[in-house]
Amino acid sequence: MSLMITDECINCDVCEPECPNNAISQGEEIYEIDPNKCTECVGHFDTPQCREVCPVDCIPNDPKHVENQEQLMDKFLKLTADK
Repeated sequence: MSLMITDECINCDVCEPECPNNAISQGEEIYEIDPNKCTECVGHFDTPQCREVCPVDCIPNDPKHVENQEQLMDKFLKLTADK
């Protein structure tokens, strides 16, 4: 499943550069994660890098975008196919 950033985000700017899929961007008020690009770092790292660096622990699973490991890997392969 993709991840999401909650309104507890303090806009510290540390998560955005850590995302290997460029899924994180500044929203109107807080950072946001594009569910079409988020693979929870599957294919890149063992754990989601945004969660590793977030100082306020505001990046839970997104219940609106449930995906299993296989689906996340398929998304990773599609995102990196052109690279």
